[in-house]
Amino acid sequence: MKKVLLVTASLIALGAAAPAVAADLAARPYTKAPPMVAAVYDWTGFYIGANGGWGSSRNSWDSVAPFLVGPEGSHDATGGTVGGQVGYRWQAGTWVFGLEAQGNWADFSGSNTSLAFPGFRNHSKIDAFGLFTGQVGYAVNNVLLYVKGGAAVTSDSYRINTVGGALAGVTGDDTRWGGTVGVGLEYAFAPNWSVGVEYDHLFMQDRTYNFTTPGGLAFGADRIRQDVDLVTARINYRFGGPVIAKY
Repeated sequence: MKKVLLVTASLIALGAAAPAVAADLAARPYTKAPPMVAAVYDWTGFYIGANGGWGSSRNSWDSVAPFLVGPEGSHDATGGTVGGQVGYRWQAGTWVFGLEAQGNWADFSGSNTSLAFPGFRNHSKIDAFGLFTGQVGYAVNNVLLYVKGGAAVTSDSYRINTVGGALAGVTGDDTRWGGTVGVGLEYAFAPNWSVGVEYDHLFMQDRTYNFTTPGGLAFGADRIRQDVDLVTARINYRFGGPVIAKY
């Protein structure tokens, strides 16, 4: 009888302890997974790059006093260009602001037969240009659309040839200043690398040039109006940190 009572007491004790053990082994509470990390590209920093493309200069000549006064016609001086750019951008929200200097070698040349002097051809050439501009852009992560504007300078030369090709009059090299506006689209394909395409229009001031013969004698005078259109592809390397990670 005594043994039976001991066994019964042990079973009761085990039954009382079972709920406590079950409570200790309860399932762990559910923990929510951390949100995904979104990478946001930051355009801030200094950059340096190269560009190349095509350009066309529209040149209109007018003969002026003290020689025969009258229009001589217009021509397009076209060709290729290659150069480089350096600048700095800073980003505020989705807006990007920047400053840039660009210098290019060019080979834009063209000519037309003079309307006032049919025995002669007027020839124009641009062999270099520079742009000094400010930028305002809108960024959609690693894609940047921007407009730009500022000063432009071209290195020009002009000459007059006979229809047969002999040199009749020259001006020598000339530096001409004007203004420029443009628009561009740039895509960052790596943390510090981007490629883009850009269009620029140059408004160059009218200039009057005195032409002399190869022997130094006065040959004529012309007022020449000039505008330039440029389309270039660009690649830039940006110095600075990588993209910004945001939760």
